Amino acid sequence: MFRVIETFSGIGSQAKALENINADFEIVKTVEWDINAIIAYCLIHKNKIDTDKYREFSDDEISEKLNKFTLSSDGKKAMNKQSFRRVPADVKRMLYAAIEQTNNMVSITDINGNDIPGNIDLLTYSFPCQDLSLCGCWHGNKSGIARDAHNRSGMLWEVERILKEMFVQNRRLPRFLLMENVTNILSKPHELDFNDWKSTLENMGYINKIYRLNAKNFGIPQKRERAYMISILCEHDKKIENRIMNYFNEHNLEKEEAERLRRRKLSLSDILRLNYKNPIYKEEADASKPNNTPSRQKIWEDNDKLVDEKGNINEIFVNTVTTKQDRNPNSGVIVYKNYKHNKTKFRYLTPRECFMLMGFDEADFQKIIDNNPKMTKVRRMYSNEKLIKLAGNSIVVDVLEALFKQIIKINHEIFGAD
Repeated sequence: MFRVIETFSGIGSQAKALENINADFEIVKTVEWDINAIIAYCLIHKNKIDTDKYREFSDDEISEKLNKFTLSSDGKKAMNKQSFRRVPADVKRMLYAAIEQTNNMVSITDINGNDIPGNIDLLTYSFPCQDLSLCGCWHGNKSGIARDAHNRSGMLWEVERILKEMFVQNRRLPRFLLMENVTNILSKPHELDFNDWKSTLENMGYINKIYRLNAKNFGIPQKRERAYMISILCEHDKKIENRIMNYFNEHNLEKEEAERLRRRKLSLSDILRLNYKNPIYKEEADASKPNNTPSRQKIWEDNDKLVDEKGNINEIFVNTVTTKQDRNPNSGVIVYKNYKHNKTKFRYLTPRECFMLMGFDEADFQKIIDNNPKMTKVRRMYSNEKLIKLAGNSIVVDVLEALFKQIIKINHEIFGAD
């Protein structure tokens, strides 16, 4: 049994990838503080949220249990008391049940080394990228992962803190670590800080393998390049280190190995939902048409036309799916003839399409839509914008599948694990 902890777990791309490759695995713990992601994760991976187990608790007792956690409604900052009070009682009950069902430790800032079991094979960490991304730089944010920046990308150092606490207590560290983030983490401005992180891991007995991997090479029609770092605990055993590095040299995912390990190869025709006779797809397409403003006209002019007026798909790949489609640049636009007053002649990718471009199945998305809780009489938890944000914050499942195949193979062939 391959035992895993997902930190910054989001909607669970790691768990989805391990499931897809038929790994014998257990997600021992998750770590996620965004209430939108917490509930979506449970719906996707547990099929439902079992609130019946907590019927004996009153609404006040559920609120009291949730108050011990540091929760966020936007993934950026902690919820204040006023925001928490506005969450309906039935949604709080769903949230608490989801936390329990997914063994969620919630905020990484509240976790210490003693909370991590000593028999973990893999710990994954995909800490926030906002302070590392080029978009952040454009807005004057160049703090990156500096230790003293105290920003969202600085959550990396919370991972360091937890591992160091385990290390000084002589507790067994996870055998494998997997980092995912934007490739800008490898750039010159962040070199000193990233080298600091790599050195910390090496001092604890890990060796590091860094990849720059693009989703388009793993069977997903999206140009999305990300940095991945596999860290393997060798405890300074040179013989094992050499065997592992030889393995990576012979099975390089930046080369032909990507094609060999990919599970499938999808085209945009497999993902874009262009059959508007289907009322669900039509409703989602209608909701993805923005208002006709000068800024939206600029988006039309500047971005790839994925589908033309005749319904022909013109591109092989979309550009990176980010947390927002109503931006410039975006993933691409689609001519959509269902003209409405004050609306554009095009639409954006729908949330369903964004989920599928991240490697999730359509059924995964449908589980969220079918169980979308009411926040008010007229508003549900998951708007189009929130769903796209969940997708954009995730990791492409198919890339993770190849990485996990390598990790599991190393674990078996070099460490002799079953």
